[in-house]
Amino acid sequence: MIKRIPLYVKILAGLAIGIFVGIIAVITNSGGFIIDYVKPFGTIFLNLLKLIAIPLIFTSLVSGIAGLSNIKKFSTLGVQTFVLYIVTTVIAVCIGLGLVNLIRPGDYFSEGKRSEMMAKYGQSISIDEKNVQNLGHRSPLQFLVDMVPENIVDAASSNTSMLQIIVFAVLFGLALISINEQFSEPVKKFIVGLNEVILKIVDFIMLIAPIGVLALMAGLIVDVIGKDAAEGIQLFVSLGLYFLTVLVGIFIIIILIYPSILRIFVKVSFRQFYKAIFPAQLVAFSTSSSAATLPVTMEQVEKELGIDREITSFVLPLGVTINMDGTSLYQAIASIFIAQVMGIDLSLSQMLTVLIMAVMASIGSAGVPGAGMVMLIVILNSIGIPAEGLALIIAIDRPLDMFRTVVNVTGDAMIATLLGKNRKIT
Repeated sequence: MIKRIPLYVKILAGLAIGIFVGIIAVITNSGGFIIDYVKPFGTIFLNLLKLIAIPLIFTSLVSGIAGLSNIKKFSTLGVQTFVLYIVTTVIAVCIGLGLVNLIRPGDYFSEGKRSEMMAKYGQSISIDEKNVQNLGHRSPLQFLVDMVPENIVDAASSNTSMLQIIVFAVLFGLALISINEQFSEPVKKFIVGLNEVILKIVDFIMLIAPIGVLALMAGLIVDVIGKDAAEGIQLFVSLGLYFLTVLVGIFIIIILIYPSILRIFVKVSFRQFYKAIFPAQLVAFSTSSSAATLPVTMEQVEKELGIDREITSFVLPLGVTINMDGTSLYQAIASIFIAQVMGIDLSLSQMLTVLIMAVMASIGSAGVPGAGMVMLIVILNSIGIPAEGLALIIAIDRPLDMFRTVVNVTGDAMIATLLGKNRKIT
């Protein structure tokens, strides 16, 4: 009997073939064919994952909270989750600040390349700046305001409103465990049943994951390199040290920080953890979306690591919006890198501002148009750096986005495993 090929092997094969096809398309000047006839299949795969993101978050959160049986359990789990997410985010930002000040990649950026990048991407930066200006004066507590939707139907119509959906789901779940059982039980059964249906849809979607990943990667290679391979390579070389600095930070978190935490507190080995979540990491890498990867993350953590759905259905959806270790690390490095390129020396207080703003951005970016890039502009403005400096890093933002999404997803899975293996909820 032929042994079934594991999902991660299929996805990895799709990833490799996609990169190969993309490179061949650039060399043979057939990028137009990839964009017109291959990339759409990747877009369909990504849209399918996004399609079920909000229903999955709502049903999994409500069923998870309802399964806790009382509010005391919810409050304990909620506090533990939030504290752990904030702690890991602070660690990530500190690693980013330490690396960028140690390596100083901005000191190696040439004046000519700086002018070229400013001219090429200046217009798109102006658009993002307008988004920041449209926000007006934002209170430090504005993220709390953004968390509460004024219309749940409107919030559910956009994947950028994940945090608002989570707030409504939490309220809904708390109400379910607070009312008489004769009224709550039919609703619980309906929600649990609906959650099972959505999880089955996830299984259907994952059948085409290798093809979707192949198409996404082929399209990405063509988009990033363009028609002139030599020009694309030259651009990446110019930004190579910055790229490397971010990658070093990412691998410190993934290879040292997360495994150490799991090994010390719950005795989960490096191999056991990463073998379990590798499929989720591959999907995160190819889609650059924690929300789109959520169904795969939940399935792997539950089935491969043995974490109860009571934990995963609460911790993982919450992590999609408030736990962004990779993004926070990137924002810290990007801010200081731009300052270095522009010859601006930041004070200790400005470094502290970057730390605080990056941590806040990981919690409050969901309600901000253009989330990541707009929040980076906010951070730059807070330390007196011209937003035009973003033009220096836009060209390689997409590849880095893929890596930092892997960190975000891995961090969510790590916290869920930590809480699930070491449950002391009474």
